Order: sequence, then C-alpha cells, then structure tokens
Amino acid sequence: MSRPRTIDQSQILDAAEAVVARDGAARLTLDAVAIAAGISKASVIYDYKSKQALIRAVIERRVSEEQEKLRLATEKLGTGTDVHLRARINVISDNARDLPEAVAFNLLSAMAQDADLRSLMNDTYRAELEAILESSTNKRAAIVAFLALEGVRCLEVLGFVRWPDDKRAEIMRDIEGLISEKIPVRPPRDLSPVPVKN
Repeated sequence: MSRPRTIDQSQILDAAEAVVARDGAARLTLDAVAIAAGISKASVIYDYKSKQALIRAVIERRVSEEQEKLRLATEKLGTGTDVHLRARINVISDNARDLPEAVAFNLLSAMAQDADLRSLMNDTYRAELEAILESSTNKRAAIVAFLALEGVRCLEVLGFVRWPDDKRAEIMRDIEGLISEKIPVRPPRDLSPVPVKN
C-alpha cells in the first residue's frame, strides 16, 4: 500500500496566484486551482474549504512574506532611530515589482468585497505604523516618508508608473532623506490613523 501524497501548501497557493493572474479573483475556482497545481480538487478542499478561504490564504502568505522580510531587514540594521522605516525602505528598494500586476489588481478587488480581508490589511498596516512611530524621533517626518514610500510601491505594483532602476534608487534615497530633513517637530500629538470601518 502506498503512502498518501503530501501536498505542499505553497504549491496550492502558487497555483491560486496563477489562476488569479490568468482568470481574475472573481473567476477563481477550486477546480481551476487543483488543475493548475496538478492535484485533486479534494486535496484543495481539504485545506481550503472555500474560494474565500483560498484567497485569504494567498493574501496572508504575501503579508507573512513581507513581514519576514521586514523582520530580517530590521534585525540587520540593529537598533536606532527610524530603524523600522529604514528597514521598510530597504525591503521595498530590494524587492521592486515582485507582485505581478494582474495578481495585485485581482487581490485588491477581492479585498474590496471582503470585510475580513480589509480588516487583515488594516491590522497589518496599523501594527507597522505603530512600530515605525515608536522608533522615530520625528514622527511627522516618519509618516510623510512612509506615505511617500507606500505611494511609490502602490503605483508600481498596479503598473501605473515605472521608473528606470537608477531613477528609482534616487527616489528611495530621497524618501530616506525625508527622515533626516528638518520637517518641523511640532508638539506631540497622536499621528496614528483612525480605524477604518469595513
């Protein structure tokens, strides 16, 4: 009697991303993912009971990968002022355009229709902003730099804007320069974003 085949979760999630890129999140089916992964539909259903659960797993994996990159970059930098923001700049500088546009558009579309997915992203960004603000001496400059960095990344991921590598590196240096610029330090106030209602 042969042993049951072990299914690699990343194989299923890679297949799901490929189906999302090809067909869109709205047309993603467990059948299509099973075919793309070369496994049975029952194997997909065993781990992901629904299309929504599978899309959530794809997004959670992307978030987890990003958080691990940020953790390693922060660890590499050690301690100091703006360490979390500098780590984020390094990660985004090194990992330009790592999410195909079709996948990005379709995952954003899925998030727009799912309050739980939006809540996951709200929590993720809130925690990241708290870490950035905690290690910053000039919270205003840190917020401006964070917004500039995320704006660049968003425009690139969605394919709206592309810069040649040398210009992009310059932009990243300029964003990092925002941290040390003399943006006026005003009296302490809460710069945390307000909760987003889904």
